[in-house]
Amino acid sequence: MEQLTKLSSTWSSAPKLHSHQRFAPNARPQKRRPNRLNWRTLGLRKDGAPAVVSARDGSVVDTAVAERPKLRRFQVSEGHPSPFGATPRDGGVNFAVYAGNAVSAALCLMTVADLEEDKVTEQISLDPSTNKTGNVWHVFLTGDFKDILYGYKFDGKFSPEEGHYYDSSKIVLDPYAKAVIRRGEFGSLGPDGNCWPQMACTVPSFDDKFDWKGDLPLKHESSMTELPGTYLGLVEKLDHLKELGINCIELMPCHEFNELEYFGYNSVLGDYKVNYWGYSTVNYFSPMIRYSSAGTRNCGRDAINEVKFLIKEAHRRGIEVIMDVVFNHTAEGNENGPILSFRGADNSVYYMLAPKGEFYNYSGCGNTFNCNHPVVRQFIVDCLRYWVTEMHVDGFRFDLASIMTRGTSLWDATNVYGSLIEGDLLTTGTPLASPPLIDMISNDPILHGVKLIAEAWDAGGLYQLGMFPHWGIWSEWNGKYRDTVRQFIKGTDGFSGSLAECLCGSPNLYQEGGGRPWNSINFICAHDENHNNSWNCGQEGEFASISVKKLRKRQMRNFLSASWFPKVFQ
Repeated sequence: MEQLTKLSSTWSSAPKLHSHQRFAPNARPQKRRPNRLNWRTLGLRKDGAPAVVSARDGSVVDTAVAERPKLRRFQVSEGHPSPFGATPRDGGVNFAVYAGNAVSAALCLMTVADLEEDKVTEQISLDPSTNKTGNVWHVFLTGDFKDILYGYKFDGKFSPEEGHYYDSSKIVLDPYAKAVIRRGEFGSLGPDGNCWPQMACTVPSFDDKFDWKGDLPLKHESSMTELPGTYLGLVEKLDHLKELGINCIELMPCHEFNELEYFGYNSVLGDYKVNYWGYSTVNYFSPMIRYSSAGTRNCGRDAINEVKFLIKEAHRRGIEVIMDVVFNHTAEGNENGPILSFRGADNSVYYMLAPKGEFYNYSGCGNTFNCNHPVVRQFIVDCLRYWVTEMHVDGFRFDLASIMTRGTSLWDATNVYGSLIEGDLLTTGTPLASPPLIDMISNDPILHGVKLIAEAWDAGGLYQLGMFPHWGIWSEWNGKYRDTVRQFIKGTDGFSGSLAECLCGSPNLYQEGGGRPWNSINFICAHDENHNNSWNCGQEGEFASISVKKLRKRQMRNFLSASWFPKVFQ
């Protein structure tokens, strides 16, 4: 019987560390970095006049950029609209990004040294007549990209009631960036906060090839010991997991996320409040840098290789790796949130919006990813493909997966297929019997054979346990199993029949819809639920009698005695 263990990357047998030690083991906690309000950040010259200068092509660039000698020389050509992201090819790098409603775009390049000084090394304005195809902006550069980072500036309407948040003063992240490095906290969590210079995207290396075939020993020189809270720290636990009979681990979100979402000092605990669950995604392609022992070394590329090493070592022990992915919302929040990436590129496409631009909140986190929009669903599939082909993960657990079955935002009164419909008939978020995104994932040839697990509900009240569109291949977190088994074990009356169903693989949930027992992921605890229904045999704490301890252990075994996939939480 397979066992599935859900692990946070912070899990370790090492002594408890304060939050600032978890993310920077040898560093002191940093104070929040305030916004720098000066003549440059306010877009002014020292005399108060607007700080802009016309370039030779007539475009407008920052004075801070134009008046500095350029440190790098890049040859610029039109580029290609695909693939999205920064792609090394033909001796250069092709940059392509979707921003359909932007009227202008600029690629901003900066060295690591300039990032530390809040400077843009070079800004390249994109010509819509040559650097735009359809709704995609693109450019091809050749030159020296060593230690070069990048981001984009977009200009257009800043009209929240129309769903647009364009602000050319902000440098935003490429949604397809493969690594994101940061030198500190977000400067602000409000709409006036800049993503840059706190964060920037890494240009992929031409020769960054991980050796998947070479079988390195567990204690390879690149794998340091006693590294709690890191990918390499988890490598040290793989042998222990194998001894337990675990053959699959599910990692809580390891994408680049905003761990400072609720940042502040807790005077009672004497610790800094840091959210390391990971459900506040900034970038879906990038692994979380703070989980890497390498940190931002080599512009974050070493962190990518640490994740690959972890997955490779797990596979060497016969352990599969499943990623927890959060495609239901992002770290940008509602209208009061920051402009980090998606909102700055095309807010009206990436999020579900009401007719007056308000954010639908089916996630309970301020916004809802517009999953079934053609652009967004292609983005999601591209992301899944990347983690399968490049990072070799074995499957995905989709957080609040029911959001991925909801109809796309049609607040502009235009159907995504081009047919005009009446505004008063619009219903954003209606559950779809055959959601395009789920169809696309289920029938994708590259994702064939990958494990797909749905959390079949969302914060908007949609509950699809046993009814999630499964295409014969999706499994579900079985919350009914959790509640039924806990109630029965603690002696609550009326759960004998329900328990029998659970022990047989919950056919009451899955049989009618063509499902099978393996559609059920049986669990009795998770990181974010409060359905404890607990009974500790009348005694609390570690100092219970021997008989009570034996009973507790017997109860633990009983919890996971049902058919098909049991999951334990660590």
